[in-house]
This record gives sequence, C-alpha cells and structure tokens, in this order.
Amino acid sequence: MSIRGKKLTALITPALIVLIIDQISKYLVRTNSDLHRLDLIEGWLAFNFTKNPGMALGMDWLSTPVISVIAILATIGIFTYIYITLDRANFAYLICMGLILGGALGNIADRIFMGIVGGYGGVLHGHVVDFIHFNLVIGDWPVFPYIFNVADIAISTSIIVLLLFHRTIMPVETEAADENESEISGTSTDQQQESAPIVVEGESAANQPDKTSDNSVKGI
Repeated sequence: MSIRGKKLTALITPALIVLIIDQISKYLVRTNSDLHRLDLIEGWLAFNFTKNPGMALGMDWLSTPVISVIAILATIGIFTYIYITLDRANFAYLICMGLILGGALGNIADRIFMGIVGGYGGVLHGHVVDFIHFNLVIGDWPVFPYIFNVADIAISTSIIVLLLFHRTIMPVETEAADENESEISGTSTDQQQESAPIVVEGESAANQPDKTSDNSVKGI
C-alpha cells in the first residue's frame, strides 16, 4: 500500500468505527425503554434519553433543517481541507480528524433520518439522539448539565488533543518546510566550505614537478 493509501486508511478507519458505535448505541438506547432512564454510577453517570433539535450543548438559535445543512456543509469543508493537506499530514493528525469526521457523520445521520424514523418530520428535520448524562451535582450546581452521545465524545476528545499537541500534530506548512530545508542546505554548504582544504599558492608551486630539470635530463 502506498503512503497516501495508508494515510487515507488512518483517516477513514476511526471515522467508520465512531460512526458504527455511535449509531448502534443510539439505536439500543432509543429502542429499549429500560435504558431511557438508568443510573450507571449513582450521582455521577446515567443514561438520560433525549432528542436534541438544535446544535451542540442544546443551543437552538436556528431551525433544525438550517442546522442540518450547516452541519453537512461544515463536514464537507473539513474533509476537503484534510484531502488538500493529506501529503503534509501525519498519522496522529489524520486519526484525530477521522474521529471528528466520524462524530460529525453520526450526528448528521440522525438529522437526515431520525425525523422519518420517529415520524415527526422529513429529511433534515431529525433530532440528534443524546443519552449520556454526567449528572454530578456539587451543592446546587450541576458540574456538566449537558447530555451527549458517542459522536460528541469523539469530536470533543479529538479537538482537545489537537489543541494540546498542535505543534507536533498539525500539518507542516509548505513555506515553513521550505525555509527549514533551505536553512539545512545552507548550513551543510557552509560546513563543506569550512572543511575544504586551503591551498596556498606558494605550496602549490613548490609541489609541482620541476619540468626544467626534466627537459635538461632529456637533453643530456
């Protein structure tokens, strides 16, 4: 497999894994009433089935179809950027972006099909299925009051990793790479010039064979 094929594999594989796990987990929770309200770790973690018609963290500034179109266009833009920078990208970056794409596709699938499956709308009217609830409360304040899903975990985790390790993970810009190569080549040229032997003009003449004496010998 070529290096480009390996990079595409590093991008697509995590995306497919996230998409499959996300959709299976949503289906199980949605179709099993016992999982709609379930304490996993009492006071800390629970399943709390809900349908989110808006954006991430429950924001609903726009209508569901508009949000769905924006999400689809954003995902296409992300994939286009990844494809353009593929040759300069490393595997860690591609894995992170694959997780982001998988999460985005998982939520987009809900927006495209869940309206039809749930019988409350058509294409692009679907609500995103959320069910993971970190329900820890300190005093009267919930630590994290939002309900999320596997797709959201993949996206959030990847963004955090990219922010923390962006110096080593993000693709190297072409101009910066060219400057580094120029600096390296310039340094090696200087080193070669410094290591080249210095020939003194007097020494060169002294080291040359005496042609006059040779001719004299021949004449004799």
